Amino acid sequence: MSVSEPVRHFSLQSVNNEKLARLCGQFNENIKQIEKYFDTRILHRGGDFTVFGGKALTSRVEAVIQELYARVTEGEELDTSNVHVALQHLSQSSNNTDELMIIRTPRAKVRLRNPRQQDYARNIITNDINFAIGPAGTGKTYLAVACAVEALEKEEVAKIVLVRPAVEAGERLGFLPGDLEQKVDPYLRPLYDALYEMLGFERVDRLLERHIIEIAPLAYMRGRTLSEAMVILDEAQNTTEEQMRMFLTRIGCGSRAIITGDVTQTDLPRSQRSGLAHAIEVLKGIPEIKFNYFQTGDVVRHPLVQKIVEAYQTTDKKESDKNASNG
Repeated sequence: MSVSEPVRHFSLQSVNNEKLARLCGQFNENIKQIEKYFDTRILHRGGDFTVFGGKALTSRVEAVIQELYARVTEGEELDTSNVHVALQHLSQSSNNTDELMIIRTPRAKVRLRNPRQQDYARNIITNDINFAIGPAGTGKTYLAVACAVEALEKEEVAKIVLVRPAVEAGERLGFLPGDLEQKVDPYLRPLYDALYEMLGFERVDRLLERHIIEIAPLAYMRGRTLSEAMVILDEAQNTTEEQMRMFLTRIGCGSRAIITGDVTQTDLPRSQRSGLAHAIEVLKGIPEIKFNYFQTGDVVRHPLVQKIVEAYQTTDKKESDKNASNG
């Protein structure tokens, strides 16, 4: 990187010192994160910024800083994760100027972080059955819950049904005490966490009591017909072929189904094929069913999560190639 001369100058509008401090972060940690990502150097005095680096990079740096300052102005708190996501969004493509959607829930505005998330949300709105397939941390489950909450608030559906196969991820949990809901709760914790963030603890509890939000263990869905509902099947890679067929045929009039999973993270016995992988093959020719595929570049959790996923995928590919050559 050459920093012999400043390449780009810009200023923030209506600068507020408190908001500027939140933008920059403690000890300028947010600015340093942006510098590292784009391999540029950023200097600022008050709301006046100077960026050293290539022309294309410095324009993106300005876009990121302007967007983050707008978020701070709206009251959003910035942390490493927020900055990471903004960097991903703005650096996806210099030609992509479309405004990303926002899903509005009572307690949170959910910003869609990249074009694939936007396509996913649009497909949920316009299609009755959607699959979301990809690695952990890409927002598959969180966005499904956000869309379900928004649909419930708009009275597009009468209830939300949360479904998850109770398959242990490499552990033996033994006998779990309590009623059916208490037994299944640990498996549905990611869905609960999203609901609490978007609706609040008290309202979620009230909706659970009134069965407007329902917990429906996959094994107990046989024979049911779900009408006027938003149904979310999470961790679908852990369904069997028979369970997936059974689930998909439960969908009634006025209902929408969202099936999320990662075919590389199956916890089924090695001899048993994933119902998610099977469904992708069987249903790919039906145009009304949409398949949304996420990649490691779409990970929106801690920046290290993306690197971890990529490292495991590289190792898996090497082992697969080795087994193929030995076979």
